[in-house]
Parts: sequence; C-alpha cells; structure tokens
Amino acid sequence: MKLRLTVSTLCIALIGMAGCASKVTPPEEYSGFLSDYSHLKQAQSPSGAEVMRWVDPQLDLSRYHAVYIEPTQFYPKPQATAKIPESTLRGINDYYNLALKRELAKSLPLAQGPGPGVIVLRAAITAVSSKTEGLKPYEYIPVALLAAAVSTGAGIRDQETTLGTEAQLLDGASGKVLAQVVRKGTGKPLSNDSQVMKADDVKNVMDGWASDMHQSYLKLKSGK
Repeated sequence: MKLRLTVSTLCIALIGMAGCASKVTPPEEYSGFLSDYSHLKQAQSPSGAEVMRWVDPQLDLSRYHAVYIEPTQFYPKPQATAKIPESTLRGINDYYNLALKRELAKSLPLAQGPGPGVIVLRAAITAVSSKTEGLKPYEYIPVALLAAAVSTGAGIRDQETTLGTEAQLLDGASGKVLAQVVRKGTGKPLSNDSQVMKADDVKNVMDGWASDMHQSYLKLKSGK
C-alpha cells in the first residue's frame, strides 16, 4: 500500500511535465490514415489537451468561405465484437460526424462537396480501446476493445475507455494538405470487464475534439 501511494504521488508530481503515461499518440500508434506524419509536433489544443499537430505556415483562411466535412470513418475498418458491437461502432462514427458539423457550422457554411474556396475536413476514428484502470500503462490495438479480466480481492477493476482520431484539412480545389492533427481521449469508465461499451461512453471525447477543431479554426483565422 505504501509503495502504491508513493507511485501515485510521483505521478501527480510529474503530470505537469510528461505524466505517468503518454498523453499524445506516439508514432508506433499512427494508423496510416494520414499521408505524412513527419511534420507533426507536440502542441496544446485550445482546451489544453496534448496533441500532435502540424499547420501549413502559409495557411490563409481568408481564402475559404465554406467547409465540406467528409463522412467520418473508422481506419482501419473494425470488426465488431461482443464488447464493442456494431451498434456501438455505428453510434460512435455517426456522433463524431454530427459533432464536427455542429461545431464548424458555427463559423462556416457547410458545403455539399469540395471546390474552390472550400476547406475539406477528413477525419477518422483510429482506435477504440479499454484498459484496466490503475493497473498497467495505455495499451493500443487499432479499433479493438481491450478488456483483460483482472480480478482482485476488492472485485473487478474499472475499465477505462479510450478513443483515437486522426484528421486533416485540405484545400477543396487542389487537395493540398493545410493542417493535420493526431490525438486521443478518455471517455467514461466501464464498471467491469464484461460491460458492453456504448457510444454514450465516449461522446464527451468527440464533443471535445469537435469543439477544439472549431476553436483552432477561430485562432488560426485571427492569426493567434
């Protein structure tokens, strides 16, 4: 118990620096959805989350008058399981698509397709996972629910839900990449290793992503 308290104290002390587990997606977890990861740098989103991001230094948002949001997708394509059924996958994907449209429509009209003066947003869910809270570091399998059953004298430990995303902004006429981001987030914990994950468990993650996308647009447009 004393050792556990010591480790917890160290984690809290270091959280302002690197934290006890990586807050950003490391290169070995990149899905291949983006065409080029070489320019990504660690940065903070408008909400303060740690992300990997790149923005074209020559980007001029005044040239764009609308945004086209491609239908969001899973990458790579997932296989439904008992703990992450097709209904959950469909719900996650549908909600992410709606959240992005809801937030970006606050500043830009939604276009029906790419074209001159249109920004294209292409986004994918690249990981859906769960890990046993407080037991081991973040584990990653693309679009898979990790549900290792870990029983202790106090019972089954909670399962932490995690989502990953990769997204890029493109010029609607030329297809040139304007900006890219890779990030992950933690949703509601599952009560045990047998609980089925639902889209509602990670809606807060997708709301945060969509809001940050909009706030990033506003910051870039203002030149901040």
